[in-house]
Amino acid sequence: MATYDVNALLSATAYGSDGDKIGKVEQVFLDDTTEEVTFVTVNTGLFGTKESFVPADGARQDGDRLVLPYTKDVVKDAPNVDADQHLSPAEEEEIYRYYKMNYSGTGGREDRHATETDRSAAPAAGTAGYTRNDRYADDTAGRHDTAARADRDDNEVIRHEERLRVGKERQETGRARLRKYVVTEHETVDVPVQREEVRVERIPLDGTEVTGGTIGEDTVEVALHEERAVVAKETVGVEKIELEKETVRDTERVDAEVRKEQVEVETDAERGTGLTDKDRRDRI
Repeated sequence: MATYDVNALLSATAYGSDGDKIGKVEQVFLDDTTEEVTFVTVNTGLFGTKESFVPADGARQDGDRLVLPYTKDVVKDAPNVDADQHLSPAEEEEIYRYYKMNYSGTGGREDRHATETDRSAAPAAGTAGYTRNDRYADDTAGRHDTAARADRDDNEVIRHEERLRVGKERQETGRARLRKYVVTEHETVDVPVQREEVRVERIPLDGTEVTGGTIGEDTVEVALHEERAVVAKETVGVEKIELEKETVRDTERVDAEVRKEQVEVETDAERGTGLTDKDRRDRI
C-alpha cells in the first residue's frame, strides 16, 4: 500500500490515467485497523454534486495532483455509495468488483473517514485521513461536537437543509483555424518600349567631291532593333496574419431545487387540531 500525505490529498485534484482532469478530492477513507488510505471520493457531478468512490491502490500522489489508474468515464460510472458513513464490507466488495480488483475483506473491517476523536490527535501524513471540515479551527470543531451531542439528545433535533454549490469546469467548445488558399487574378501592366525604323535621307552633293565610286548596283544592310516586354514573376511576402485568443467574461444563471427540513411542535392534546407554530405564537 502506498503512503499518502492526507492533508495534501484533501486539497488535491484527481486526474485520470489519460491525463484528463476528473475533479476535486472530497473525502479520504481510512482502514479502521491499519489507518491506511483505502478509498478517496472525487467530485464528478456538474457542480460537484456527486462523489464517486475510487480505491487508493495504484493511485500516485504528485503534490496537489492525484493520478488515478482509471479514466474519467470509469470513475464517473462508479457505484452510487453513501459517502457520509462507514463503508460496509458489502459496499467495499461492490466498489472493488466494479474496478475489477480482488477483495480481501474479512467481514469485520470497515473503512471510515476521521471522527471528532481524530481531530484531537492530529494524524501523521500517510497514516490517518479526514475530510475537509477537519481542518477548521478548534472552535469550529467544538461547535461540531456540541451539534453531535445535541443530535443524540431526545429533546432536540438538528434541522438540515441542502445548499446549492456552484462551480465551473473548462471544456472545449470548438476550434478555429487559419487556412490559406490560392486564387488566380488577371493583371495588366503597360510597359513603354522602343523600336528602330528605317528612314531614307537624301543629301545632295555639289559634284566637286571625288568619291572614287563606280557606277553599278550596290546593297547596304542596316540591323533594326526593338524592345519587347518580358514577363517574369517572383513571390514576396505582403502581409502577416496571426490568430489570437481573447477571454470574454459573461454571466450564466443556474438554478436547481434544494430541500430543507422544517420543524413543527405538536403535543398529544393538539394532535389532529391542525394548529401550526404560527397559531401557537398568536395565542401567547
